Amino acid sequence: MSANPITPTIPFDEDGVHHGFLRLPYSRDDSAWGSVMIPIAVIQNGEGPTALLTGGNHGDEYEGPVALQDLALTLSPGEISGRVIIVPAFNYPAFCAGSRTSPIDKGNMNRSFPGRPDGTVTEKIAHYFDTVLIPMADIVLDFHSGGKTLDFVPFASAHVLDDQNQQDACVAAVRAFNAPYTAIMLEIDNVGMYDTAVEQQGKVFVTTELGGGGTATARSIAIARKGVRNVLRHAGIMAGDITLEPTVSLDMPDGDCFVFSEDEGMIEPVIDLGEKVSKGDVVARVWATGKTGVAPVEYRAKRSGILMARHFPGLIKSGDCLAVVATVV
Repeated sequence: MSANPITPTIPFDEDGVHHGFLRLPYSRDDSAWGSVMIPIAVIQNGEGPTALLTGGNHGDEYEGPVALQDLALTLSPGEISGRVIIVPAFNYPAFCAGSRTSPIDKGNMNRSFPGRPDGTVTEKIAHYFDTVLIPMADIVLDFHSGGKTLDFVPFASAHVLDDQNQQDACVAAVRAFNAPYTAIMLEIDNVGMYDTAVEQQGKVFVTTELGGGGTATARSIAIARKGVRNVLRHAGIMAGDITLEPTVSLDMPDGDCFVFSEDEGMIEPVIDLGEKVSKGDVVARVWATGKTGVAPVEYRAKRSGILMARHFPGLIKSGDCLAVVATVV
């Protein structure tokens, strides 16, 4: 297999603060010898654990990039023991376009792992993370929100894993992040995910969904800023006490959490995010848009809990996720 063409412009193993790029050669119409320049910061102070902190896995999710740009600017080596690697937007082409997937190759970074060193731009970035950055890390935090198409109650989450000790370590780190909601997440499409790649290498992994709608709020950014520092303290990289506030524990035990639309049309939300719902309750209606005099289709919860997520745009297509109901533990 060929070597990955990405090269860092900064060292990974020297004390101090280093700001630079992961440079990926990319020949294109407007630059024959051009490059994709992915911003990265490495902050190191002596021996200790390594945290890999990422945002912009999808390019229309902003809490992570804001919180990580702030951390890269303000974190000093004297505050840490170990190393912090910060990549605010690792699907950088998607981030620049404000889109979920890369405008270069339509690659969804979170479905492209383990990647290929001789593949598309997205696959090359995924391969570099899989073979270079993830192996360096002891703990990985990857920020997400719902992007333009989903909206979530703000939560941090871990996954159910085959290794119980690893799962317990991930859950402990998620609880340290201390989002308003804490979830055991069920993925409906985990093939090629960054999450899976990190977990398969035995690392402690924390992910989030901190809102959505293709924007961020003052509240969601504050959750991200507090959470990332809490995780660094939990990992023993930063000194100081973890800031803890009340959190609601959620579980997604099976596929009945998901409600998918089988119709196209206009959504009428019936309950809002965070509200209680009982099995059989109507969570939303879908109205036909092409003519009047047609009753809406009602979509009902398959289990009791709270509305954890919803489709964000006012129009929906058949097959889209309409709602997610999570169980309160």
